[in-house]
This record gives sequence, structure tokens and C-alpha cells, in this order.
Amino acid sequence: MISALLDTQPLLWVLAGDRRLPGWLAEEVDDAPSAFGVSAVSLWEIAIKRSTGKLTVPDHLPDIVSDLGFSELSITRRQVWAVADLPFHHRDPFDRLLIAQAADLDLPIVSGDRAFAEYGVETRW
Repeated sequence: MISALLDTQPLLWVLAGDRRLPGWLAEEVDDAPSAFGVSAVSLWEIAIKRSTGKLTVPDHLPDIVSDLGFSELSITRRQVWAVADLPFHHRDPFDRLLIAQAADLDLPIVSGDRAFAEYGVETRW
């Protein structure tokens, strides 16, 4: 069962073994990676940044995410449409869609981005 949606930045830090990752998160990911949903939105964001040269990630990143045991979260039409009703506390379209997805699924989102809390979704960091 998925207990939280992982924002793109923490996902990248998990994959890189970055020390900025909070200790509790590294521990929980090690213990139960399937408890964390990785949205198609995050992979889309990473793919775009990779194609523009802003990120360097392996070609087989989706396989790596799957092999690590993260749960896969697809985007629904309802979640995409819900973005239209979100206030503009945040301008990033990827983050807005992650917020809409977390709200729709009633999941906390794991993110260090403080603007997420302004949307009324539970955030963990």
C-alpha cells in the first residue's frame, strides 16, 4: 500500500544517495520502498530536464525506479483537470500536478518545497 507520494527532488536525491536527503526518509525508503509512490509526472519532469541538458540521468531510469521497488503512480484525467482549480501558490506545472495527484489520492507528499503546504495537502519533510 502506498503511504506517500515522493516529489521529484527527493526521488533524485534517493537515486543519487545525496546526503541532503532526510535520515528518516532514507531509512523508510530502505525499509519499504513500495510505500512511496513515484508519479509519472516526476519521470516526465526528469525526462524533459534530461533532454534540455539540465540533468544527467541513466537512459534506463524508469527501470531503476521500478527495480528499487517504488510504486508506480499513473496520472488520471481527473487529476490533470484538477490543476485548473488550484490557486497559483506555485507556478511549476509539474509540482502543481503532483499536488493535484496527492490531493486526489489523499496522500501526503514528501517534499522540502514549503509552497506545497499552502495547498492543504499534507507534506512530510
